[in-house]
Amino acid sequence: MDLSTLPKAFSLWFSTSLPDLGQYQFGQRFTIICLYIILSKGTDIITSRILLPLATRTSFDVDEHFVRFIRRPAVLSVFLLGILHAVLLEPTFAPPWDTALPNLTKTLILAVWWIALIREITVMNEKNTGWAVRKFDKTRFYMLKNISRIILLFIGIIWALIIWEVNLTPLFASAGIVGIAIALAAKDTLANFFGGIALFTDAAYKVGDYIILGSGERGEVVELGIRSTKIKTRDDVLITIPNSIMSTTKIINESAPEVNYRIRIDVNVSYDSNLREVEKVLLQVAEENTALVTKPEPRVRVRSFADSAILLQLLVWVEEPAQRGLQTHNLLKMIHIAFQEHGIEIPFPQRTVHFDADKRAPRTLDIAPTPAPDDNP
Repeated sequence: MDLSTLPKAFSLWFSTSLPDLGQYQFGQRFTIICLYIILSKGTDIITSRILLPLATRTSFDVDEHFVRFIRRPAVLSVFLLGILHAVLLEPTFAPPWDTALPNLTKTLILAVWWIALIREITVMNEKNTGWAVRKFDKTRFYMLKNISRIILLFIGIIWALIIWEVNLTPLFASAGIVGIAIALAAKDTLANFFGGIALFTDAAYKVGDYIILGSGERGEVVELGIRSTKIKTRDDVLITIPNSIMSTTKIINESAPEVNYRIRIDVNVSYDSNLREVEKVLLQVAEENTALVTKPEPRVRVRSFADSAILLQLLVWVEEPAQRGLQTHNLLKMIHIAFQEHGIEIPFPQRTVHFDADKRAPRTLDIAPTPAPDDNP
């Protein structure tokens, strides 16, 4: 191609296309967009300078949170409405831009609000939505939060298809076949989803409970999601377990039906000890520990007579299972000190060995050395 002909070709295209482009009144459309930019800035000023200060003066936080949520999507929506107004201005663009540009602008407006809404639901927790946790417990709150995100995503996709005037009848007609294909391809994901629904329905545990699994893991439930359950152990290790496993394994809930948790402290004393005094000392130790609950009251039980000691148990209650390890540590130290002060003996296993001098000493056998084998056959 001769490069010298490019300026002439460009001049020819510009002279023939300029009249066609001029009919779309780009200057007027640009003016409309600029006006909407000014309106979007005004929307930002109204929400940040007027509505937000008014919301902060109220006694509740819902209105302030709502104003902060709508601020950015509202500003972007006003700007995109300006683009939509400019695109729909007569005369409209030639096909397919006469429908593609308006639909694209409407889709962007929908995406702005839907992304903001899903993001807001994602970051929701019991701290910034205390009103929701007071109305629902943590488990229902997190479950509804996860389900609502899926529902909003599905509605957003359907709404976008409606904007683009996509015929949904074939999609719903083929939903059965697609559903079978998805069920086969994502059977583990579906198993986890329905496992989460089953756990939510049965209410075997909730967020904040301390549970013990059949495999031995113990910890606090920090999140009950659609796909998995997260447990934080006492070593601050986060364990994520699929709900399909949680719905079929054995679960011991230490926080149900009562939140108070009982601690059993095993104590051994010698047979020479005064059991009434031992019981009195143990109850005094439990009374001095202010971290224990007063109802139910501490109690002492004699369990059995062992080989070298009398076995007792001090039964006390703490406010929640998380305090089990710390209070067991404190009680054992206090019991050891109290027993030393009152002269109560903590025995240890002993054995008595008797020697009979009249028995004959074991005989020493003289074993002759075995001759070496003859190397010569």
